[in-house]
Amino acid sequence: MDQLRTLIMVHEAGTALGAARILGREQSSVQKQIDTMNRNFRELCGEPLILKQGRGKDVLFTGTGEALVELARGTLGDWLDGIHESRRRLGKTLMVGTTRFTLSYLAGAGERVAEDFRQRGIELKVGHVRTRDVLAKLRAKDVDLVCGSVVTRPEGADELAAFDVMEWRRSGVSLLTNLSEAELPGPTAPTSALRTLPLVVSASGLMAGVLHTWFGGDYRGKLRIAAEIDTVNYGFELLRSGLLRGCMLVTKGVADAAGDPRVVYGRGLRAVELVNDTGPRLEVLLGAFTRRGERASYDPAHPLNLLWDALARENARWQREQRWPTAGLEPDPFELANSYDPSES
Repeated sequence: MDQLRTLIMVHEAGTALGAARILGREQSSVQKQIDTMNRNFRELCGEPLILKQGRGKDVLFTGTGEALVELARGTLGDWLDGIHESRRRLGKTLMVGTTRFTLSYLAGAGERVAEDFRQRGIELKVGHVRTRDVLAKLRAKDVDLVCGSVVTRPEGADELAAFDVMEWRRSGVSLLTNLSEAELPGPTAPTSALRTLPLVVSASGLMAGVLHTWFGGDYRGKLRIAAEIDTVNYGFELLRSGLLRGCMLVTKGVADAAGDPRVVYGRGLRAVELVNDTGPRLEVLLGAFTRRGERASYDPAHPLNLLWDALARENARWQREQRWPTAGLEPDPFELANSYDPSES
C-alpha cells in the first residue's frame, strides 16, 4: 500500500524529489521504493514502470506504469472507502455538510446531541458545501447528512427519489426591483418577461440553476444581464443605491419580507411575483437530506438518527418562533439560503 501511494505521488509530482516533499520523506527513501518497483515489474511484465529523463526533468511513465497508477488509485480509493463505510456503519464518525446559511441551524441541533456524542466518543465532522453540490456530496458519500437548499419540480419530479428529505420550507421565485410600475407593472409578471428586463444575477447557486432550467445553459446570451454578483447582500445594496436599475431573483419569502418597513435590505425596493409561463414550475426546498433508507438500516441510537431527530426538534422550535427580519438585522437566514449562497463566488 505504501509503495502504491508513493507511485501515485511520483506520478502527480513528476519527480522523486517532488513526491518526497509531498510525503514528508527523504528523496532517497522514495527513490528506493521506485527502484524496487521498477525492478519487480521489469521481471513480471518485461517493462519498468518509470524511466528517468535526465537531471531536472520529470520522469516518464511507461504504459505499464500508467496502468499501475490507475490500478493503485482504485485500490487505495476502495480501501479508504471500506474504512469510511465501517466507521459510518459503527457510528464512530458522522460527516455533515452545510451551506453557510444553514450552519446556525445545524449548530442548534448539534448542541442537543453534543454531550451524548462526547460520552460515546463519536466524532462529528462538519464541512462547507456549496449549494450546487448539496445532493452531489450525498451521492458521492462525501457526507452522511447535508443541510441546504435544492431547486425542485413539485409535479412528478423524482430528483429527490434517492434521498430522505426533512423539509423545512418551500418557496417560489419572485423579483425585487427598483424599476417603476410603468417599467414593470405588478404585482405579478410572467417568467417570459425576464428576457427583456435588466437582471442582477449570481454567477452560480440556486437562482442561476433556476435560470438554467427555464432558459437553457446559454441563458446569459438570451437575457439582459445588467450585473453579476457574488452575494445577495451586494445585490440589495446595488439596487437600493440606484446606480443600476433592474431586478434580482429571490425566493418569494425574501420578496414578501421586503415589503415590511422594518426590513432594512428591502427599503426602496418593490416585490413582483413571477408566474411561470416558460418552463417547469420550480420551487426552492430548504431542508436536511440523507441517502434514502440509510437511517432505517441503522439502530435508532445511531448518531445519524440522533442528529436527524435533533434537526427535527430544532425545526419545530424555529417554526414556533416564526423568525422574521426586524429593524437593523439581516434577512431571515433560511429565506436567504433559498436565494443565494454568498460563498459561491
